[in-house]
Amino acid sequence: MKSVKLPQLAWHNPKELELQFPDSWDIEVCNIAGYDRPALSDEQIRHAIANPIGMAPIREAAKGKKQVAIIFDDMARVTRVSKIVPHILAELALASIPNDHIRFICALGTHGALDRLDLVKKLGADVVAEYAVYNHNCFDNCVYVGTTSWGTKIYLNAEMMSCDFKISIGTATPHPSALFSGGGKMILPGVAGFNSIRDNHTLQISREQSLDYDDNPRRLEKKEAAKMAGLDLLIECIVNLWGESCSIHAGTKNQAHEAAIREARTHYVAPMARDKDIVIANTYAKASEAGAAIRTSAQSVMSSGGDLVLIANAPQGQVPHYLLGRWGSKSVSKIKHTPDNPHINHIIRYSEYSEMIVADGKTNIMSDWSQVISFLKQFHGDGTKVAVYPSADIQYFGL
Repeated sequence: MKSVKLPQLAWHNPKELELQFPDSWDIEVCNIAGYDRPALSDEQIRHAIANPIGMAPIREAAKGKKQVAIIFDDMARVTRVSKIVPHILAELALASIPNDHIRFICALGTHGALDRLDLVKKLGADVVAEYAVYNHNCFDNCVYVGTTSWGTKIYLNAEMMSCDFKISIGTATPHPSALFSGGGKMILPGVAGFNSIRDNHTLQISREQSLDYDDNPRRLEKKEAAKMAGLDLLIECIVNLWGESCSIHAGTKNQAHEAAIREARTHYVAPMARDKDIVIANTYAKASEAGAAIRTSAQSVMSSGGDLVLIANAPQGQVPHYLLGRWGSKSVSKIKHTPDNPHINHIIRYSEYSEMIVADGKTNIMSDWSQVISFLKQFHGDGTKVAVYPSADIQYFGL
């Protein structure tokens, strides 16, 4: 048997999953370009935070400020916030900001709230014990801050807006609708009201605009929302195969994000395999939003028909999503976010942590890899061509 090892369990003691394939199958592994870049050292992280792009250091920029909000992404993103926060707090201490004037806000968008165990994983036990930490509530505690050029009324987290110094921590990765995450996306949807998020997600755009980073109205509206928020410092991470920060861009919201995107455009590119009988799409960085990995991976399935295996090993299950999720047998998402793929005969959703997923007739849910192979063997024999994408949830094929 041939084998391929893939990263698993980003928030649950990361480990390798070894997949076995028949010897007669032709296996092509397609990693993102920066998959093996080394993680930044603690000193390298400190240096990036202490020397932001286009602005004075935090110790100077925050001096004289009264209240500080630090927003951070949730468990559906792999950002190792706990490695960054100590350096921010050290800078704020040099600016004479007391601990009780600092609060952390999880930028959930319309995702479900984090409990203490998740907050400890994200921020570290000391931060959770010593600082005020809040979940964003998209249904309440939001204030109107303005209307965008596209007519969307923007409501943002009131706790954040009550502060006069605002910091955002996130990761820049490819994204199915915004093209890249981070930047304005930390504000809209991150800490926005439900209606603002819904209107941004349903903003009508052409296919050409959806593929053009510079002319994508949904992304540009997020950028406007970030300006309304008055974000002072943006911290954007670039991550490797294991979700470790291998580069950090800190600075003004525009300059830091633009620097991160310049790097992201080459870092996350994966070679596009073509005309494959089977595609294996592994998720790790966003395993709790695994469905997004289908979009790019499906392009490698041969047009005459083939199968796709989505690996979604997420002990916590798929993230509760108030905008895109289903909340009962009669509840249907009003926004279609998984494209039709008529050339795919079967989608196999593989996870060792079984949960009932509402899906169409193409989808088979399996929790044992030998069962997956047995199923595939019914349709594929010797010489089967297989593509494996180890980072299917954060890859793209270039713009």
